[in-house]
This record gives sequence, C-alpha cells and structure tokens, in this order.
Amino acid sequence: MRVEIEYADHAAGAAVIEAMFGVPRQLLRRGEGWAVETITSLGTHNSTHVDAPWHYNSVVGGEAAQKIDELPLEWFFAPGVRVDFTAKRDGDAVTREQLEGELARVGHELAPLDIVLVHTGRDAFYDSLDYPRLGCGVTADATQWLWEQGVRVMGIDGWSWDRPLHLEAEDALGVNKCGVFWAAHQCDLPYCQIERLHNLGQLPPTGFTVACFPLRIVGASAAPARVVAIVN
Repeated sequence: MRVEIEYADHAAGAAVIEAMFGVPRQLLRRGEGWAVETITSLGTHNSTHVDAPWHYNSVVGGEAAQKIDELPLEWFFAPGVRVDFTAKRDGDAVTREQLEGELARVGHELAPLDIVLVHTGRDAFYDSLDYPRLGCGVTADATQWLWEQGVRVMGIDGWSWDRPLHLEAEDALGVNKCGVFWAAHQCDLPYCQIERLHNLGQLPPTGFTVACFPLRIVGASAAPARVVAIVN
C-alpha cells in the first residue's frame, strides 16, 4: 500500500522539449525544461484520507451510500475539537461515555458539523510495519452518539477508526456474530472519517478550524486529503 511516484527532473524535461518541439537546451533558461512527476501507485486509502459512506456499505441509512464526490463541501471546512486519548493502550476502545467526559473536561459543547479529532499519538509509528495493529479505536455506540450531535466528519491519527482489525476479527469469530468486525464503520450511518492524521498533539483542544477537502474522485469510496488545522 505504499505510494509510488516517478520523478522527472529539469534535464529530462529539456530532452522532452527537444524531442517534441525541436527546441534545443541552449534556448531554454539554464538549459532546463519542466520538472514533472507521475504517481504510479496511489490507492484512495493509502495515505491520510477521507472515507465516504460508500466505503462502509452500498446502502447506508436505507439509501444508496454517498461516494466521495457526492458529499457536501461544508462538511470539510468546520470548527474542530481534539479529544485526547493518548493514555489508551493498543486495542482499547473509546466509548461514548469517555467521549462525553473528555468533551466536558475541555469545555466544548458539540455543534452540528463540528469535526472531532481523536488523538491517540499513534502517528509516531506511521512508518512502522506494525502500524495497522497499533492504537485504540472508537466504538459504534460512540460513533452513533457523535452523529446524533450533528457531527458528520470525525478523524483519528491511527490506521483505522475502528479498533485494530485483527482484534475485531478475533472477537467476531469468537462470538460468530455480525456487527462486531468493522463495527464503527458498518454502523449504518452516513458520515465520513479521516484516518492516518498527523500532529494532533500540536493542537489545542478547541479554537481551531479544520480544512479537510478530499480529492474529487468520481465514484470513489475515499480520497486522499491534505488536512490542515487553522488555529484562531
């Protein structure tokens, strides 16, 4: 799932210009042409990205699930709040009650379209091969509660909004029951989640705006995004 990019420098650009237009290097400033890059591998979920409801199921909330290009732009530019769960161990779950308690601690009352960012500190392990197995996750009940408060975009600095999937797989197989594996993703709600965020520890709990516009990839289940916090 690594992103792969091919780089062509100014010398390569000069060669292309000469081949295409017959213009030699001596007629180019510094003898250089254009530099260009080609992304040869970029999955919609490979980097920091925004998931659309279509990622979770084909039908969500009784309607055809929205794809990334079908979502309203106002969801992706809104006030943010950071909730601190760095004390959570790998595999722990963030519950509704814990979310409510953390929001009360920082003195933030949720408003519709607030963007909630769950700080786990696991971005420090982004380059580690076991990164997908680290971190805590948010329960389906907590996700439902956030949605009921009007939150439509929520994010985390771990690999997944859910608990590590190998643990949820063990639990699902142990009870042989639907709704255990990928529980928060498949809680039948039309919401977006941002996964693999970085630097949440640099933010105050409140008093900032989040810009997290995903690339408009038609028909996609997700898209890469450059997520920026604008601190007041």
